[in-house]
Amino acid sequence: MNRKNKFLLPALAFFILSGLLPDVNIALAQGPGERPRPNLPPIAVKGDTTHTLAKNFILASNEKKTPDANGFIQRWFVLEPIRKDIARNNILTETYLREAFSTNNFSADFTAVPKNGKTVNAGGKPLKWYALDSKVFNFNLYHFTYAISKPHYGNIFWLVTVINCPEEIKNVRMAAGVNSGGMFWLNGKESLILSGDRDMIVDNVTSPLLTLKKGKNIIRGAVINGPGMCNFSLRFLDEKGLPVKNFSISYE
Repeated sequence: MNRKNKFLLPALAFFILSGLLPDVNIALAQGPGERPRPNLPPIAVKGDTTHTLAKNFILASNEKKTPDANGFIQRWFVLEPIRKDIARNNILTETYLREAFSTNNFSADFTAVPKNGKTVNAGGKPLKWYALDSKVFNFNLYHFTYAISKPHYGNIFWLVTVINCPEEIKNVRMAAGVNSGGMFWLNGKESLILSGDRDMIVDNVTSPLLTLKKGKNIIRGAVINGPGMCNFSLRFLDEKGLPVKNFSISYE
């Protein structure tokens, strides 16, 4: 056979077979076009859609309440959040906090104790008080906003609780942690401030030495956040750094 014809025959056979195939793209080793996909039902996304306070909190009751085993106070009044446009948490300086809490305050009386379910005017709107016990040592305000269907970010929260001491307790320190910034007062006087963009670290800031008087002591707090989580913890420590627990906590 002629050498030239010997090389032409395989090539001729290839082109003949290519013409017999239904899709020339396959013969030329090119990927086929997209085939239609079956219509599958959407996959359900699992998540909490209950928006209930009962998941993370216990609703107010007259049952006696004491600090937990580590001295943390879990019983608080919390006001619906006051909206505050905060683009980033690094603006939460001490000066910023003082101005924000001063101009978005529900009452100038820092010893006032709210009533559960009552409304007050703050931030230009009527806002409702909730009396709640946290189920854990810290009080998660992000969970609170979710439960009452309010925005999670850019908020000021006001907090009040009452502790009752059977006797005077001297030389204690208030110890708090917040995410992102906050201030706390004892019996109408400022005890500590937590400025800057913080994570919630237990005992992140402690106050100077304080005295818990015999009988009723009123703690007031304010916590603020921009983007991100928002929660706080608070307890008292004695001179040895041990938790103070010999008092009860109430809503009045």
